[in-house]
Amino acid sequence: MTAPAVPEAVGTARRIVVKVGSSSISGDSAGQIGPLVDALAAAHARGVEVVLVSSGAIATGLPHLRLPERPTDLAVQQAAAAVGQSLLIHRYQERLEPHGIVAGQVLLTAGDVEDQVHRDNAERALSTLLRLRILPIVNENDTVATHEIRFGDNDRLAALVADLIRADLLVLLSDVDALYTRPPGEPGALRIAFVAAGDPLPGVVAGESDTGVGTGGAVTKLAAARLAADAGIAVLLTATGEVSRALGGERVGTWFEPVRRA
Repeated sequence: MTAPAVPEAVGTARRIVVKVGSSSISGDSAGQIGPLVDALAAAHARGVEVVLVSSGAIATGLPHLRLPERPTDLAVQQAAAAVGQSLLIHRYQERLEPHGIVAGQVLLTAGDVEDQVHRDNAERALSTLLRLRILPIVNENDTVATHEIRFGDNDRLAALVADLIRADLLVLLSDVDALYTRPPGEPGALRIAFVAAGDPLPGVVAGESDTGVGTGGAVTKLAAARLAADAGIAVLLTATGEVSRALGGERVGTWFEPVRRA
């Protein structure tokens, strides 16, 4: 099945949430921050309201704590996040500066978006930032989070944020260019270009992340895509290196058709 209206749907989206993972913007992949920001800035220049949900605080902080890989100890993860969060935002702001865009840091947990009082406050803050043409950069509040820090819930957080602000499109970026019927390194893995609304995807086997700096993988991205699509938000899953083409409306990745909103 194909989705002939995908480029048009991207082009008409007025509010977009983009989520990027740790392994796509840290370590050897830190250079991808520049092209990512340029793509976000291009959309912003067209008048699109853009929210970036970015992992990477822990991974960014690791070298400064002289740690070679993501620690398993929760307290050390929290310390790495405390160091890395400000550095990460600084890197984004440096790249946004030439575009004349100011970033606004918003630290949330999935629980904040699910609690009604916190949800209302978060929605008001994000909507105000967007109205003022600030580019919100959302991350888990890793220095206080527990469940989220262990299980890598930023994919779910991105879907919840997209629902919170009634986004038209959620773009989930990763190291893999699309959803496959099984981990793409395995024999017989087939690329899936389009997922119809409500398709249970029988026979699809999603893998987990093994990058050493992030968590999640196709399992959490598929769950997040379903969550957003069921809320009436279109979802595009693709590689971080394809973000410019994705936001430009080209046919890349896997498109999840949204359930029609009432």
